[in-house]
Amino acid sequence: MNDFNRTFGAIDTRSADTSVNVGLRTFMLGVYQKLALGIALAGVLAFVVGANFVPALTQAVLFSPLRLVIQFAPLVLILGSAFLMKRPSPLATGIMYWTIVSLLGLSLSIWVYVATNNVELTSRAGRTMAPELMTIAKAFFLTSASFGALSLFGYTTKMDLKPIGVFATFAIFGLIGLSLVSLLFPPSGFLEVAIMAGVLAISGILIAYDTQSLKMSYFENEGDTRSLAVMTNFGALSFFVSFYNIFTILMQMLSSND
Repeated sequence: MNDFNRTFGAIDTRSADTSVNVGLRTFMLGVYQKLALGIALAGVLAFVVGANFVPALTQAVLFSPLRLVIQFAPLVLILGSAFLMKRPSPLATGIMYWTIVSLLGLSLSIWVYVATNNVELTSRAGRTMAPELMTIAKAFFLTSASFGALSLFGYTTKMDLKPIGVFATFAIFGLIGLSLVSLLFPPSGFLEVAIMAGVLAISGILIAYDTQSLKMSYFENEGDTRSLAVMTNFGALSFFVSFYNIFTILMQMLSSND
């Protein structure tokens, strides 16, 4: 779910000195600011729905067939954009970003609902989870710290992360496919944990890779306002999906009773 900013050229770690480039710093700050706004929006939606501030909305999002749409629509939108957006525009990518952020924020409301109503979640493989509000806070702090460290590494490293990043991109789609196929077979605790560990590791790699890719792609599109706006939206979306993946897996780990 992170194959967004790959079309803006190959990485060249020999590019100009990025440490003092004001334009690059402004561009990257724009990506991080959009990410922060997306996280804030997702958090608000999760708490409004999960804390039952609007009972009808909570019922629709968590206890009606609409929850399946919310669960799978982000993946459909991401895969669809790869085929339908031949020449992505700032408006189209912006709409896609905020739509996916909103859907994923709604899907996170289940954690708030469980935490505020003192009930348990049970995974398909039978693991029980009983998160509390403090669990959510811990998972968010750990995710934010991990994201910051990995993105800083991707920004400052002289190592070319493209080979491992391309592998991680294919691997994340492979794990998504494996997760969907596993629904056709009896639940397996080992497979469930293995998929979680794989997604956690690959999401971390993609954060570093996406950061380096955005940094190097900036120089190839410097001065092209349209392309930079599209890159900002795609970059923020890539980061948000990785942030979401890490957060949800940490929530499962921290709230597990097994």
